Amino acid sequence: MTIGWWLWLVPLWLVALVWASRHLDVSRAKREFPPLDEDSYDAPPEPAPKVSILIAAKDEAANIETAVRTMLEQDYPNFELIVINDRSTDGTRDILDRLAAESSANGNGRLRVVHIEQLRDGWFGKNNAMREGMTHATGDWLCFSDADCKQTSTRTLSLAMRHALEHGVDFLSVLPFLDARSLWERIIQPVCGAVMVFWFHPRRVNNPDHPAAYANGAYMLMTRETYDTIGGHELVKAEVNEDMHMARLTKERQRRLKVVQNDGLYSVRMYTGLGEIWRGWSRIFYGCFGTSRRLRISMLFLLCTNVFPYASAILAWVMVALRGWSDAGPWAAVAVSATLAVGLQMSVIARFYRLSRVSPWLAPTFIVGAVICIGMLASAMRRLGGRGTTTWRGTTYRADKVIST
Repeated sequence: MTIGWWLWLVPLWLVALVWASRHLDVSRAKREFPPLDEDSYDAPPEPAPKVSILIAAKDEAANIETAVRTMLEQDYPNFELIVINDRSTDGTRDILDRLAAESSANGNGRLRVVHIEQLRDGWFGKNNAMREGMTHATGDWLCFSDADCKQTSTRTLSLAMRHALEHGVDFLSVLPFLDARSLWERIIQPVCGAVMVFWFHPRRVNNPDHPAAYANGAYMLMTRETYDTIGGHELVKAEVNEDMHMARLTKERQRRLKVVQNDGLYSVRMYTGLGEIWRGWSRIFYGCFGTSRRLRISMLFLLCTNVFPYASAILAWVMVALRGWSDAGPWAAVAVSATLAVGLQMSVIARFYRLSRVSPWLAPTFIVGAVICIGMLASAMRRLGGRGTTTWRGTTYRADKVIST
């Protein structure tokens, strides 16, 4: 067998070993990072510090009522809810005014609605909205959430606060359960999640001695002191992914950061159609990775561990079929090695999907999602080079500047 064949076979065996080792990672994740759920629930913490919950809404007429109502139903005894309508042009404003009037009439008084008519110079939309909402917040703890989040438990806030208080956490990010309904969502989003875990593994993020920092803006709970220490939204005013930068600042300021998964506490449907998924995840990769080096490594990782073994298996088995097994020579070795790598990948992905509450029967579609994800990473790299723009909720940004609203 010539050296050329060994240069093909050895990488395939290495890929197979990589996927085999991932079985250990999945087993360790199940053991070391149990999700936050209601099984450990007794009651809200005592005493219960006051929590200010802030939600920014930009053209969220389809989601905002569910987000507000499920948040108001939380059993935590001491919280206020501040919802900021950020220049919405749909029915968001009317819905919020109706909910505020209803809350006032019921004597609840927990809901406060703030309307923003203009975007401050130098500020991105969500960051500006949260800054405005913070001028009305009176809590010792702050909870930042999104308008497309649905609390599927009345105990989410109580469980998050108990966990933060009992573990001495200054900044707790409860990761969302992704409500994926369309086929494209089920195919693409697990791959994107795997890329994020590759860079921001919970073991590293939750280690105070490791610089890796991650948070998801769908649910961020922190002390007001931590918020002030990291400079609030002022230091991230022109960042697309402010959650990631706030997490980074938290670690830099020597505050305790932690991420936990949730099981049955809240969900979010991030995107729907393929176009929205493409734009949304390209924006996330652009904002989270921040360097072309990380984007290139992510693309190379997907190419080597996914595209390479599949392409090798297809080509090798075609050659075996054309020549026959006995005359295939080294092509037979390539076919077997590539099939082993693909089979190990399938087995790991199926376990990863079960852990993520995605149907393991979708494991064969991972390669499709990987190819699309490579394209989204390339799109993010284009934006990072200043050659592209990001449009989000009706506002267009390039680099750190607002182009149009």
